[in-house]
Amino acid sequence: QVQLVESGGGLVQAGGSLRLSCAASGRTFSIYAMGWFRQAPGKERDFVARISSSGNSLYYADSVKGRFTISRDNAKNTIYLQMNSLKPEDTAVYYCAADGQRSSASYYNLQRYDDWGQGTQVTVSS
Repeated sequence: QVQLVESGGGLVQAGGSLRLSCAASGRTFSIYAMGWFRQAPGKERDFVARISSSGNSLYYADSVKGRFTISRDNAKNTIYLQMNSLKPEDTAVYYCAADGQRSSASYYNLQRYDDWGQGTQVTVSS
């Protein structure tokens, strides 16, 4: 089990940028693939991005490709989500999650992720 704490959310104008951070506890952080998900008002929690344990494999939802970048710093037990060119439809609570499975099958499925942070609110105004 790994404990996760998100930070960096806030209010930003459309076209602006935010960087989210997710700090993880434990010395085994580097063995987990990590994902970002988001949940907008009245909607299901959706996949945003995933990064493998090594950082070599990245996956993005089509809605954020070219705008968001996921990264990790295993020495700091932290993953990041750099969000550029933000749109009002990006407004959501953003969650990070840890996945100990070695397979990337169904990487977008939130049910395969074992540990979740508390979420951080991102609001994009027009």
